[in-house]
Amino acid sequence: MNSWKFGHAFDAPPNTPLWNPVKLKMMRGEKITSTTVMGNADPEVYCAAANSGVDFVWTEMQHSGGTWDSVQKMWSRCPNAKAVPGVRIPSANQIDEQHALDLGAMVLIVPTVHDVAEAREAVKWAYYPPKGGRSQGNMSQAYSKVPGGYHNTFNNNLVLIAMIETLDGLRDADKIAALPGIDAVFAASGDLSNFAGYKQGDPDYEREINIVHDAALRAGKYLCGPWFWLNRPDFKCFQGHGGDQITSVVPGLQAVFVDAEKREFGALWNTPGRVTGGAFAPNQAAKPQ
Repeated sequence: MNSWKFGHAFDAPPNTPLWNPVKLKMMRGEKITSTTVMGNADPEVYCAAANSGVDFVWTEMQHSGGTWDSVQKMWSRCPNAKAVPGVRIPSANQIDEQHALDLGAMVLIVPTVHDVAEAREAVKWAYYPPKGGRSQGNMSQAYSKVPGGYHNTFNNNLVLIAMIETLDGLRDADKIAALPGIDAVFAASGDLSNFAGYKQGDPDYEREINIVHDAALRAGKYLCGPWFWLNRPDFKCFQGHGGDQITSVVPGLQAVFVDAEKREFGALWNTPGRVTGGAFAPNQAAKPQ
């Protein structure tokens, strides 16, 4: 069907503003912060994290016992929280990407991308046609009033991050970073050590990181890493430590998260993208205490 001329039913209205504050900050070249919450955490834990002054919540579904039912309970508990729902899924595949996006993810992190073919799969299932092959499923009601309509503007607002973690991924780093639809590449500090046998600071380990670094810069894409790389040159988006060890409600939960993010991100704490409409507009989102 390569000769099919795609219609205009889902075109974004002209001059529609972005409603994903993470994408807005990226368009402006600003740094992006996150905090990690396990996929099986109590919904109150998620909501505390989402109002702690970071840009998005990294919901962990690769290395957790969470289910999509538990994620739905978390994200629906506070649909107007300040931070954007994000998730690291187990791999590039239709089922996990469809679930994540239907439930409201607007930052999608795909781990262990081994080659450009796997990156194409990530793009394929992340975006609506004609850019990708995402099915029109149920969506989060939090986005029912976004500027321009959810379906028509989703492709412009999604942030898709490909994690380069293996030697095969390093071989294809330039192709992965340059692929249309990939917004950022993540240099995985732990698994680049795991798959290569070198520790941070070893010359060969640093060469691995430089391969991802150079690929991102050549492609004009964002370069992401762990929060403790805040001062590494050219890194602009970060996975925060935050709540990955907190799965249940503890006394002073909100303050625990706020204090953690202030310590980790310093001047980057509580610097959200200022969108003008939708679930994350200032008149909708809660404020960190």
